[in-house]
Amino acid sequence: MQYLVKFFSEIAIKSKPVRKRFVRHLEDNLKNVLREIDPDVRLERGWDKLRIFSELDAQGQALLVGAMRNISGITYILEVNEHPLPALEAIAELVLPVYAARLEGRTFAVRCKRTGDHEFTSVDVEREVGRALLAQTGASGVRLGAPEVTVDLEISRKTLFVIGRRHRGPGGYPVGSLDPVISLISGGFDSPVASYLTMRRGMRTHFLFFNLGGRDHEVGVKEVALYLWQKYGCGQRVLFISVPFEEVVAALLTTVEDSQMGVILKRMMLRVADRLAEDLEVDALVTGECVAQVSSQTVRNLAVIDAVTERLVLRPLIATDKEDIVRLAARIGTEPFAAAMPEYCGVISVNPTTRARPERVAAQEAKFDMAILDRALANAVQTRIDRLADEELARADVEVLTVPLANGTIVDIRHPDEEELAPLDLHVPVIKIPFYELHTRAAELRPGDTYMLYCGKGVMSRLHAGHLNEDKGLDVKVYAP
Repeated sequence: MQYLVKFFSEIAIKSKPVRKRFVRHLEDNLKNVLREIDPDVRLERGWDKLRIFSELDAQGQALLVGAMRNISGITYILEVNEHPLPALEAIAELVLPVYAARLEGRTFAVRCKRTGDHEFTSVDVEREVGRALLAQTGASGVRLGAPEVTVDLEISRKTLFVIGRRHRGPGGYPVGSLDPVISLISGGFDSPVASYLTMRRGMRTHFLFFNLGGRDHEVGVKEVALYLWQKYGCGQRVLFISVPFEEVVAALLTTVEDSQMGVILKRMMLRVADRLAEDLEVDALVTGECVAQVSSQTVRNLAVIDAVTERLVLRPLIATDKEDIVRLAARIGTEPFAAAMPEYCGVISVNPTTRARPERVAAQEAKFDMAILDRALANAVQTRIDRLADEELARADVEVLTVPLANGTIVDIRHPDEEELAPLDLHVPVIKIPFYELHTRAAELRPGDTYMLYCGKGVMSRLHAGHLNEDKGLDVKVYAP
């Protein structure tokens, strides 16, 4: 199978050196992702497209297309059949094998995009091919407006591309092609969506988590960060940074005026984030805040919060309705995490201020012992995100199996879409619990039984196995064939 990858439109209008840099990043990202599925995949870089060749079976091709649809920098992925350009009247013979079955009983239109000098126009091609298809198939007729099937052709100088399928990509810039950022992620609806948007825009996005809710909260946030990185991160090296913030919250609850606590907590987080960004030479921070969604997110309060740093604070969702955020979370796959994640707000004001005054906030912060903040920063743990699962295995003695135990049960924790593409066929019992439901459905796993977690890459299973063994008292292993 051959694919043509069409670049995001904003890449095409860049200067020649910048365009080359973006395309090189896109090619590298495609190689990182696709070679995990097909080690023999081949890429050819052109000026206006990338060509990808793979000999995998239909199931493998579906996995390749699914992966490419999540790689930023791509507008379309075209499944194509390539031919030397024949005479005008012979083009239909090359189109028929691809479209004949699809046209049965349906209306259609032919669309041709042409570059180069030819004796015919694009309209000539559309008319000639349309006439032949109408005569030689069971199509019900031609409909130029809103056809049921669009016959897609491209002609490039001396080459004809018959496009079998057209898949939409996410657009944006290739991840890693722009400056890195640090995203403050909590696991709710907003911050994962904000992180996705910066990744899609080409920024290598590190994840910063302030732990207010203990071990379960930390594992849940690691899970959603891993999901974002695996699906959209293209293998870029990024950090997951966990900062213990329980002592900070406890001190705020006992020393700070109730109405000011929400704003001051956010200022404490930004102070820590600013210092981490300085050490990592990162110029911008990212949050999931949007104006007026909660009391601390009024324009006045956000200005007071931002005053503790001179670093740029990006808020991709700043003017987005909550309904739109939830819809985007559903589209990118982070909604199930947020829906299952309890709110660990840590500090809840009874009468929160919506118009914080800098002098009053400063007076309240003067009561806070900043040495507590220093301890939180000193105890921060930075882990390369691709090593998070290994870190979890090191916490608990988890066995990794290449062959399933006959007396055990496989727990298939893959996303249902992934499981459907490559179902397990084993001679041991298999139950299906998507990884994002393991927190809420762990009670279904019976103490005393042996379970083997399975996922495609072995990362999510490693992350959860240590947690279920150590904190839930279960006998859980990892199945990694």
